[in-house]
Amino acid sequence: MLVRKVVIPVAGWGTRSLPATKNIPKEMLPVYNKPIVQYVVEEAMRSGLTDVVFVTNRDKTIIEDHFDYNLQLESVLERAGKTEMLQQVRDVAEMVNIHSVRQKRQLGLGHAVLCAREIVQNEPFAVMVGDDLQFGMEPGIQQLINVAVAERLPVVGVMEVPADKVSRYGIIDGEEISPGIFRVNDLVEKPEISKAPSRLAIVGRYILTPDIFRALENVEPGHGGEIQLTDGLKSLANGRGLLAVKMRGMRFDAGDWAEYLTANIYFALQDEELRDELVERLRPLLPYKC
Repeated sequence: MLVRKVVIPVAGWGTRSLPATKNIPKEMLPVYNKPIVQYVVEEAMRSGLTDVVFVTNRDKTIIEDHFDYNLQLESVLERAGKTEMLQQVRDVAEMVNIHSVRQKRQLGLGHAVLCAREIVQNEPFAVMVGDDLQFGMEPGIQQLINVAVAERLPVVGVMEVPADKVSRYGIIDGEEISPGIFRVNDLVEKPEISKAPSRLAIVGRYILTPDIFRALENVEPGHGGEIQLTDGLKSLANGRGLLAVKMRGMRFDAGDWAEYLTANIYFALQDEELRDELVERLRPLLPYKC
């Protein structure tokens, strides 16, 4: 079960991040010194994935451009002798193979995955949501790949979320079959906390098998004609089986302003040259002493 390709849906409108995303894709907003989507691609690369399939729209070609060469900029940096910066921008263009496919109508995450069918073909593949950042000793998607390869089953990544955020996520109903690994019996999309089977939320990382496409084709469109990936996953759970892995590490939802800003501070604090000054500048802004 070799996983080489990752589908990254980036065609959404980014309404949670307005007005910043009026003309700039949410995935291109910076977290410290890189756009959000670059962190996602780096996670994929560190996990051995070699082909990135962006599911995009006509207004987001800037995302593809970011992972291409910029010969004019490179020439400027080279003439100025800024060799370290020059290498940084070249490295971005050389990370992985980039493919793109248009999602001409934004009809949900399940529809976005369906749009990648011709590129993925008959292979298992990863899906990584383009505004969900995860960091740890082991890359988030690698944790799922390990289980999917060992068990030869599709896998979703989950984390336990606070009760007041359950209604924002797809929630699993599962039984723990080994530490941190669950057999999924059912999935509920954005339930009220009183009706949620657990607080284990799907957090934007998946390893899927090609039969997901057939399952998604049979999904009954919901509100606004959207095809929910959760409904396709239910079909897999009821058929061949579906596992969930409780992911280790830190996670930031870049569509949530508090988490987005926290991610910026987190990464800035990793910069030894910036850390002390940043702490000093933040200290008087806090309503209590730290």
